[in-house]
Amino acid sequence: MHITALETVRSDLQPNVCQVLVHTSEGLEGLGETFWGPEAVEGYLHESAAPVLLGLEDPAPERVARLLAPYVGFGGSGAETRGNGAVDIALWDLLGKRAGLPVTALLGGPAQESLRVYNTCAGTGYIRDEGRQTSTNWGLAAEADPYEDLEAFLHRPGELARSLLDEGITAMKVWPFDSAAERTGGLHVSTADIRQGMKVLEEIRGAAGDRMDILVELHGLWSAKAAVEILRALADIEPFWVEDPLRPDGVDGYRTLRARTSVPIATGETLGGSRAFKPLLESGSIDVAIVDIGWAGGLTEARRVAALAEVYGVSVAPHDCTGPVSFATCVQFVASQPNGLIAETVRAFHHSWYGLMAQGLPVPTEGRVRPTVAPGLGVSLRADHLARASTRRRVSRLGDRR
Repeated sequence: MHITALETVRSDLQPNVCQVLVHTSEGLEGLGETFWGPEAVEGYLHESAAPVLLGLEDPAPERVARLLAPYVGFGGSGAETRGNGAVDIALWDLLGKRAGLPVTALLGGPAQESLRVYNTCAGTGYIRDEGRQTSTNWGLAAEADPYEDLEAFLHRPGELARSLLDEGITAMKVWPFDSAAERTGGLHVSTADIRQGMKVLEEIRGAAGDRMDILVELHGLWSAKAAVEILRALADIEPFWVEDPLRPDGVDGYRTLRARTSVPIATGETLGGSRAFKPLLESGSIDVAIVDIGWAGGLTEARRVAALAEVYGVSVAPHDCTGPVSFATCVQFVASQPNGLIAETVRAFHHSWYGLMAQGLPVPTEGRVRPTVAPGLGVSLRADHLARASTRRRVSRLGDRR
């Protein structure tokens, strides 16, 4: 078997997603996906990755990961790493299809039969119009939307918590301090800003009590001084974790947080693999490693992160506020890892564009999700999604450059 074509798929349904199909001489296709800066990722894949992949015999994930390791762009989650991550996911999917086994089994699992999920409280249009993590990219719906969970946590947090509990979801992630960080550049947080953010969290706790675990996202927007003040205030609501209080490459800052605060800390989604996680884990400053599989280089690298984290007694929980293929990948991955803690999901995405793009997705039910048992990732792109006028497909084929 050899690779005959590399195809990228982009769609106006979610402009920040880039999906990848690896076509083979056996007629099988491997499906991968990554998120953020899709045009740059697509350009890298066709310019730099395709010449390496096309015609390659027996494209095993570990072998291809070595072949695609870039001379530049390897130290973070830039376009090269994101593109390689999508290819790697596709190759694991392909490997599972050839073996007739789900990816969870190929990774040595399942270690867990089903996974607890948390709901990231975004809306259907979240992070679709820009390549920045900013309130201008929140995509708040102009009209009433029953799954506009971002607007709900900002203005009706108690009602939102009860709605999630009605679906059996017992953990939710919100980011009520981001607007304050934008006003000050993250250098200072006022008492009024802390009170405003805490009001959201206290209303959730008041409505749901201990039945709801609260995850607080800070998006790496704060200085160490301001983050310490926020984390000390958050101790009163006993968060499940506080995510990215600082940029995850600031190891010394995380040591400061650990020494001066007591809340559980999670970080890492923007780090580019196990070498980037190692200093954080060695510092003893974090409780949960948040790895984005597509941004870290794929399943091949994510399992290294998980194994390294386990050595330090740290749980792993993939970042997955991205696309449907990534969701299926994360569920397979977490289920295979003995230190897999919880799976991220966005109910607004599941009730809108996920189903328009893909089929065969695992379905969260009563606050839990099971990985599919179909070969590979168990998910495929819908034919009508591929045929839609707004879907852009670009293919590099074996022989194109000869």
